[in-house]
Formats: sequence, C-alpha cells, structure tokens
Amino acid sequence: MKKLFFIVSSLVAVILVISIINYERSLKDSSPSKNIVNPPVSEQKPAPLQPIPVTDRIGYTLQNNELNITYDNGINWVTVPVVVDHLFSGEYNGNKTELIPDSFILSDKSAAFLTTIGPIKLIASLDNGATWQESIVYENAPAIRFRKVDFLNDQFGYVILSGDRTMSQEWSSIFITNDGGNSFREASSPGTTRLIYNGSFVNEKIGFLSYGVINPEEPDFYVTTDAGYSWNQASFTIPEKYHKVFVTAEEPYKEGDHLAVLLNQGPNGDYMGGKVKGKFISFDQGLTWKFASEVAPNDEP
Repeated sequence: MKKLFFIVSSLVAVILVISIINYERSLKDSSPSKNIVNPPVSEQKPAPLQPIPVTDRIGYTLQNNELNITYDNGINWVTVPVVVDHLFSGEYNGNKTELIPDSFILSDKSAAFLTTIGPIKLIASLDNGATWQESIVYENAPAIRFRKVDFLNDQFGYVILSGDRTMSQEWSSIFITNDGGNSFREASSPGTTRLIYNGSFVNEKIGFLSYGVINPEEPDFYVTTDAGYSWNQASFTIPEKYHKVFVTAEEPYKEGDHLAVLLNQGPNGDYMGGKVKGKFISFDQGLTWKFASEVAPNDEP
C-alpha cells in the first residue's frame, strides 16, 4: 500500500513539473501582449472668424457666442467684454447673427455698444479695444424696444430708448452726455406715448424725435433747440396731393443754410410703389417745414 502511494505521489509531482515547464515555454514563445489604444479624437476647431463689415476695414462677428471686433478686415480680433444676449434683450425678435442697427458705434475713433438688460449700459473703447469703460445710461428701464446711440464729437452724444409697449403706446426717453459717455442725463420728454420711429441731433443743441409706427397719417415730429430741455411739435406744410402720403419723418440733415428732412410713406404706403419720399426744408431750426420735392429711392442723400 505504501509503495502504491509513493508511486502515485511521484506521478503527480512529475505531472506538475511538466505542466510548469510547458507553461513557462508558452510564455516565452508567445509575443508580448499589446494594449489597444484608441487614437485620440481630435477636437473640432472653431470656424475662422468672418467679419460683418462696417467699413472696408472695420467689422465685427458674433460667432462662438462672443462679440469680436476687427480693425484690419479680420487679421486681428479684439473681444468685447459683453454678454452677447445682453445686446438683444428686451422686445427684439429679429436676426441675432448681426447687431441691431444703430445700437452700436464702430469706427476708427471709437467703439460703443448698448446693453439692455438690467440697467442700460454703454460699453465703450476709445483705443481700438485696448481698454473698455462701462457707464450707466439708465437704471430702471423696462423691456426695451427701440434703442439708438450716436456721438456727434468726442464729448457730445445721445441714447434714445423706448419700451414697456402696450399695443400702440410705450415709454420713451432720450439721454444726453457731454463728457464722452462717462455720464448721462435724462432729457425732458415731448409728452407723447406713441411708438417712436427715430430720433437724432444735428448739433449739440438741435435734435428731433419722430413718432408714429403703426398706421401713421401725418408726421408726428418734435424738435428741441436747447439740447433736450424742452420740445416743440414741428409743423409741415404738405401739398394736398401728398396728404396721408408722406407721413413719417426720418432724420433731418444740414443742407447749405437750412435743414432738410425726408418723409416716407410709412408701412402701408403705395404711392409710386411706396418708395418715393417727400423732401421738406426748414429755415427756422426745424420748427416749420415746407415741401421741396419728391425724392426717388436712388436719389436719397
């Protein structure tokens, strides 16, 4: 019995030794295992910035949800420190791939952008975007519909705002700066709640506000000759054939020794295709206007 046990034990030991030797040989003969590494997924590069031109060299883009400006046709870019959505907040349902017309200034001399969420602010630079300043135009504005900013020189500028619209009525106001946009004062109001169409200044004293957006029948036009401290409604002498034809005043402009303004036909005009405008002139700083001529679209100043 002991002899049999010894033989079985020896056989088991031999089998174990052979198994170990074969296993080690298999490790030596087999090629080393390789870790399979997936190639790195390349990050998609953002599309090159494409300028929306303001002049032949100056432009901007809203790509990548940023406002960037260029002064050399897209070779170099400067990021404006502003949240893009704040440029469109309020009552605006238009194209958000381009800035709202008149809500910004972009020139060799200055860059300025209105933001209309919370306090109305002007973000501006006078050194091609190297530095920026932020100034408050109005603290407690409602949801903004109309917005416009402009400067006549380094010091004098204005912002026109409207909002809180209910049907064909709304709040509107104009804000004046005499220190390059560092501070603004709210001008007095003409006292109308009609929807504002446009407004402008021709110099530091004489400015205009034009009202009537929905179905206007005649110009509703106000003039200030004291930088917005008081307003008077302007009067137009309109030939009979043009009554209810030329109904909305655009921005006046200087022409020789007088002022001139174009009256368009409003949203529903159909005289001569609805595109012809009436030119009126004033010799008393915009208080009274008389008809001068019809103006075809291709003949506008």
